[in-house]
Amino acid sequence: MSKKNKRKRDGIVFSSNPDFEYNYENKIKVSTLPPNKQDLRVTLDKKARGGKKVTIVTGFIGKESDLKILGKDLKVKCGVGGTVKDGEIILQGDFRDKALGILLDQGYKAKKSGG
Repeated sequence: MSKKNKRKRDGIVFSSNPDFEYNYENKIKVSTLPPNKQDLRVTLDKKARGGKKVTIVTGFIGKESDLKILGKDLKVKCGVGGTVKDGEIILQGDFRDKALGILLDQGYKAKKSGG
């Protein structure tokens, strides 16, 4: 059994009942907030990246699919590569001002964060 399945069934070790079925907790479905309710932060980071700079957009509340759509839109409009993982949009290079402008044009509440 993989570790992922063990975490879902936390607390149940063994049952002698042959008809026992474990009831998994239902995850709360997260709905995506409208852009004017989002509070996004745009930061620049170069730690543990070999000195290369990346722009990170954090604070998105909603579905992973909506975050990926926003990430793709930012990558296309900035003309750079990047990724979406762990609830963050990572753009290669220093594109804080451009990403901030794009987010504000789309109606998001966004601001620069960090130095």
